[in-house]
Amino acid sequence: MLEKATIARPYAEAAFDQALEEGKLTDWSAMLNLLAIVVSDDNMRGVIHNPKLDSEQLHQFIVDICGDKLDQSGKNFVRILVDADRIGLAAEVFNIFEQKRAAAEGISEVDVISAFPLDDSQIKVISDSISKRTGKKVDINTEEDKDLIGGVIIKAGDSVIDASLRGRLKELNSVFAQ
Repeated sequence: MLEKATIARPYAEAAFDQALEEGKLTDWSAMLNLLAIVVSDDNMRGVIHNPKLDSEQLHQFIVDICGDKLDQSGKNFVRILVDADRIGLAAEVFNIFEQKRAAAEGISEVDVISAFPLDDSQIKVISDSISKRTGKKVDINTEEDKDLIGGVIIKAGDSVIDASLRGRLKELNSVFAQ
């Protein structure tokens, strides 16, 4: 079976193209985020897979839940996802849309995992360093993982910099194992 992201990609690209055409990247981002939240609800999953609801009823139900947060294009997009039986992929569509949006706006998403909370000055040093290397504005997401013992792991796109104590110990262990 195809990976969810592979199936969701054409829908995310279509949404992105529509958002660009309308000049409403932020609005589309908000609509897709709301749709992803609504569809991810456990109760809603049951409704989505209810065989008693036809696609028109499901479409109307979702549109009613979202209320005035969906414009006409958003409602049409919900119809497309429902009719294609892809509404359950709303979260994946949103994630891919956000990646495309960040790339278009020249923003690079960076995940920083540390053993301890980072203060603002440490985050700024990391942000400035990566921004200088990539030439893009950097949006940093921080996360704590006590198993790292010390140091950080920085994930930027396909690149991973493991400067954690746990990573260093694994390297040392593999050297001794040879």
